[in-house]
Amino acid sequence: MSTVGTLSPSGCFFDNSYVRTYCREFVKIRELVPESQAYMDLLAFEQKLDATITRKKLDIQESLKRPQKVKKRLRIYISHTFIAGKEPEKEGEEGSVPMWELRVEGRLIEDQVNGSTAASGHSTPAPAARPLPKKKFSSFFKSLVIELDKDIYGPDNHLVEWHRTPTTNETDGFQVKRPGDRPVKCTILLLLDYQPMKFKLHPRLAKVLGIAAETRPKIIEALWQYIKTHKLQDPVDHDTVNNDTFLEQVFSCKRMRFMEIPQRLHQLLQQPDPLLFLTPRSSFTPPYVEVEDPLKQHMAAFVHAQANTQDIANLDQKIYDVVDQINEWKTRRDFYVRFADHPHEFIKKWLVSQSQDLKVQFIFSNGSNQFYAIVRFADYDRSNW
Repeated sequence: MSTVGTLSPSGCFFDNSYVRTYCREFVKIRELVPESQAYMDLLAFEQKLDATITRKKLDIQESLKRPQKVKKRLRIYISHTFIAGKEPEKEGEEGSVPMWELRVEGRLIEDQVNGSTAASGHSTPAPAARPLPKKKFSSFFKSLVIELDKDIYGPDNHLVEWHRTPTTNETDGFQVKRPGDRPVKCTILLLLDYQPMKFKLHPRLAKVLGIAAETRPKIIEALWQYIKTHKLQDPVDHDTVNNDTFLEQVFSCKRMRFMEIPQRLHQLLQQPDPLLFLTPRSSFTPPYVEVEDPLKQHMAAFVHAQANTQDIANLDQKIYDVVDQINEWKTRRDFYVRFADHPHEFIKKWLVSQSQDLKVQFIFSNGSNQFYAIVRFADYDRSNW
C-alpha cells in the first residue's frame, strides 16, 4: 500500500519588501496522481532556496552596515611646461616674460587599465548595478604644499598651499604658474585624506603591535589582542593591566587601568606622514589609497531588488489557484467514490449529516426552545399506525 502524502502551494518566503504566505491545504492525492511527487520535490527545493536567499540577504545587510574599503594604487603624474617670453615686436607693444607651469595630476591605476581596455575595443559586459562615479584627484588628499626654491622666490612667495574645506570643489589636478627661465627645485607634500582618520603610531608602540598607521579603534583592538595573548590582564583586578617590558617602555608605567588606555594612546598617536616628492625626479612608487568597494553597490542592489516581485506574486497566485482547484476536484471525487462503493450507508450518513446541519442552522436562527417544540410534534408522526 502506498504512503499517503500531502500537496500544498508554495512555501513561505520572507524578505524586506513583502511576505507571501500560503494556507497549507493538505490533500491526499499522491496515490491518485504519482506525478505530484515532482511538485513536492520542487516545493522542498524552493523552501531551501528561499531560506538560503533570506540568510544571504541578512548577511549582506550586516556587512553593508560596516565601512567597506579596498586598497588601490594611485598613479601620480608630475609634469612641467615652459612658456618662452616674447619680446615686443614694435615700439609700444608689451612683451611677455618667460614662465613655467607645474602640474600635479593622478588617477587610479585600475581606472587607467579600464580606460586602455576601452580604447583598444575590448570591452567587458556592463554590470547590472550603476557604476560608481569616478573620484577626482583632489578627493584623495587633505592638503597639498609645494615648496619652491626660497633663494629664487624669496621667503614670502616660495610656498603654494591647498587645504580641504567643507566647501572645497574637487579637481582632477593642481597647477602652479611662476615666472622664470631656469630650472627650479621644488618639494611636493601630499597629505592623504583617510576616512575614517588614521594615525601614525609611536615607533616603540608600532614595533610592539606590528602596525605603523591605523584607525583608533583598530589600534585599541590590536593592543587588547596583545594584552590577551600575553596574559597581561590582572587575574584579581580585571580592570588593570600588568605591563610587560615592552609596554612599560611605551607607556612609562608598570600598571595601568583599562579606562586610562585611550588617554595614554592619545599621546602616542600622530598625524600620518605626508607623501613626499622631489623634482626633478624620474620615478617613485605609487601610493595606496582606500576607496569604496565597488561590490558594495551590487550588494545593496541585490538586497533591495524588486524587479521580479510582481511576477513571482502572480505565479504564486496561479499555483495556489491550481492547487485549490485540485482540492475541490478531490473532494468531489471522494464524494462519488463513497457513494459508488456503499450507496445505502452513504445515503444514511449523508442524511444524518444534513439533518445535523439543519439543526444547527435552525437553532442559530430561531432558538433551541422552538426547535424542541417542533421535535415533539414530529414524534406523533413516528408513532405506530
